[in-house]
Amino acid sequence: MENTIILPAEWYPQSAVQLTWPHVDTDWAPILDEVVPCFVAIAKEVIKREKLLIVCPDAEAVRAQLGGVDESRILFREMETNDTWARDHGGISLFDQGQPVIYDFVFNGWGMKFAANKDNLITRNLAAQHTFAADIPVINMQPFVLEGGSIESDGAGTLLATVECLASVNRNEYLQKEELEAYLKEVFGVQRILWLENGYLAGDDTDSHVDTLARFCRVDTIAYVQCTDETDEHFEELQAMEQELQAFRQMNGEPYRLVPLPMADPVEWEGERLPATYANFLIMNGAVLLPFYDSPKDEEARKALQQVFPEREVIGINCLPLIKQHGSLHCVTMQYPEGFIR
Repeated sequence: MENTIILPAEWYPQSAVQLTWPHVDTDWAPILDEVVPCFVAIAKEVIKREKLLIVCPDAEAVRAQLGGVDESRILFREMETNDTWARDHGGISLFDQGQPVIYDFVFNGWGMKFAANKDNLITRNLAAQHTFAADIPVINMQPFVLEGGSIESDGAGTLLATVECLASVNRNEYLQKEELEAYLKEVFGVQRILWLENGYLAGDDTDSHVDTLARFCRVDTIAYVQCTDETDEHFEELQAMEQELQAFRQMNGEPYRLVPLPMADPVEWEGERLPATYANFLIMNGAVLLPFYDSPKDEEARKALQQVFPEREVIGINCLPLIKQHGSLHCVTMQYPEGFIR
């Protein structure tokens, strides 16, 4: 029987991308002058192609930082926020029997590592401010804890996820892996979940979000972080992850087309290795925004993705400031499918 619930893939036509803007009351305060230009660069690329939803405490302050850009495609929504990781506190957009629906899961700061009381209210505040198209229900999914970066959908009945994240004790400790799988299949209408048992990045606070490691690019294609340096601390884990991906099969029984992305050169700050990854890209209308790290490998990653997305422009965004707070480009964005935003 055909699924009545569909979790669209990221390449589904979009109406908007959300950014939750950095400000002096976030952890970005010490390096606000570094990170704001990164957000501005993302914003300018988004508004070339679709609407931009900016969540912030002070719209006038953000307007000044944007520097007089055309605001015809920008929606400002003012509210208090803890941080800026829209991928993880943002609503999850679905179609239920063809009708748009937004799931509002619990966001608890990646397993209660950080304060999230304000960010956990963002989606319902957006609904209260009439951000979503008329009659789109926002469904409270309490008590289930889920971040958008922890799941990848191919839009055709398959989810890709990591056991390390979804089964972590500070998220949904009362559920075993089998119960988690049954729940995810039910609420997302998927037929199967491809579980990655291996893979991590040093400095990652998310307990191995899948969007830092492996991404659906098409129904038959997965891009992933490949480590070929035997001296790198990630070598064994990422080699094991690569073997898992090679063993996965599409719905039709065929192996996936696997597209290796280079392991980003090590980036350290304050004595800690940061989770730089080229897998944290954003697919948009007509473009793919790819995190760059001021490395020769940037262009290698861009060329790899350009082959996967020949119909889209692959655009590099300097994300060195973002990874100082242990995330990257996909982590700070959340897309909404066509028809979801007023």
